[in-house]
Amino acid sequence: MDGLPLAVALVVGAYLSGSIPMGVLVSRVAGGPDLRTVGSGRTGGTNALRALGRKWALLVVAGDVLKGALPVIAARLAGAGPEVEVLCALAAVLGATWSIFLGLRGGRGVGAGVGTMIVIQPLAVAIATPVFVGVILLTRYVSLGSLVGSAAMVGSAWLFWMAANGSISILYPIYTAAGAALVWLAHADNIDRLVHGTERKLDLALLGRGRPGGAA
Repeated sequence: MDGLPLAVALVVGAYLSGSIPMGVLVSRVAGGPDLRTVGSGRTGGTNALRALGRKWALLVVAGDVLKGALPVIAARLAGAGPEVEVLCALAAVLGATWSIFLGLRGGRGVGAGVGTMIVIQPLAVAIATPVFVGVILLTRYVSLGSLVGSAAMVGSAWLFWMAANGSISILYPIYTAAGAALVWLAHADNIDRLVHGTERKLDLALLGRGRPGGAA
């Protein structure tokens, strides 16, 4: 398999990978509620933290990162080129947000997006991560941390591309901007609540508990 058939297979595989509902699967293993029926109804790490506790939320986040990273790694190992790599990255984020296994529902694409960027531009992740964490600690809004962190990743990716003086494909920073746009789109309801002052804040005590209401 080579050329167009390979590219199509990789992109379809990336969407299916992104669509794997890690939050739903982990919740079943943990014996917790279906994340689609509690809190925000999303299947990502924040809702898992509130519903399942720190340990299980970390497992959800790890799974979300992997389902974004692995399709890009597969495209790179196949020598498919930057074009297919970024298409796989976009497909994985789309799958994470609009999963075919959940009736086009899912998370907000942050974990999968980070996973793709760990492969595409890890230094941008290294810069954006403390921004993401810092905003959450200062404001207790995970959504705001995700929005500001993704913007920081976009800026970093473009700076690295300019510094590379043509040795990095321009498709990589373009993907970073497109991926961040998808993340912002998935946060449309959060943005509305942030603007109106009704967004739910994170209880930082959850970070020290094994399960909500329980001991670590």
